[in-house]
Amino acid sequence: MSAFLSKLGLGSAQFGLDSLAPVRGRPPAEEVRDILSIAARSGVPWLDASSAAPTIEGRLAAVIPQPNPFNLMIRSARCDRGADHVEGEVRATLARFGAQRAEAVVVQTASELFAPQGHDAWERLRQLRDEGVVGRIGICCYASDDPLGMARRFKPDFIQAPASLLDQRLLNDGTLESIKCLGVDVHLRSIFLNGLLFLPPDRVPSQLKGAAGRLSRARRMIAEGRSDPLQAALGFALSRPEADVVLVGVTTASE
Repeated sequence: MSAFLSKLGLGSAQFGLDSLAPVRGRPPAEEVRDILSIAARSGVPWLDASSAAPTIEGRLAAVIPQPNPFNLMIRSARCDRGADHVEGEVRATLARFGAQRAEAVVVQTASELFAPQGHDAWERLRQLRDEGVVGRIGICCYASDDPLGMARRFKPDFIQAPASLLDQRLLNDGTLESIKCLGVDVHLRSIFLNGLLFLPPDRVPSQLKGAAGRLSRARRMIAEGRSDPLQAALGFALSRPEADVVLVGVTTASE
């Protein structure tokens, strides 16, 4: 189990703005404190704060166990706003967390790198890595962003990409395996596909009704394997040889 645990990262989107939070809303600060405490005691190595807005970064910093036991992953400011702005925001984020260094920084929208100032901003992130301000630099991609092409062009330390029991496109077409062959780490996200696997059939959003058949087949396969959706989704992601980090989100300490 320790090999699987070493891949786990706790996401922060559930602590973020209301528009990013699950239907149940954001957990209160004390609940976040409990969540992080349980994660720390369990040995979860990564805390992905890259989805947190600046106001939420302060909230997280106030409830992280001290000394901070996590590898901290932070967001990059928009690369299309220029290299100086990107560096300034990295340093401001570190200050809000009371940290000298982040283990990783993530460009959250791949298309930013193709903006007029995107190249210079990416080079500045490389410089911050070389100076030791951040340990690794990466890019968050959707399947439509051509993650393999991004890995070849920008040579990041890691790519964040969606893959799950229900969405295996980047696994089946060999994209994530090819990224690994380039020496680029892979961080899997959206492994619960926004909780779709956990919803009863009558609560599946209308825009996803077309996936009802695939969802039913997955549930049947899980039941036949005497598992449950949570175990199946986690087990699938953690057992993938392509995955170096698997990011998950929770909204309560019991989760």
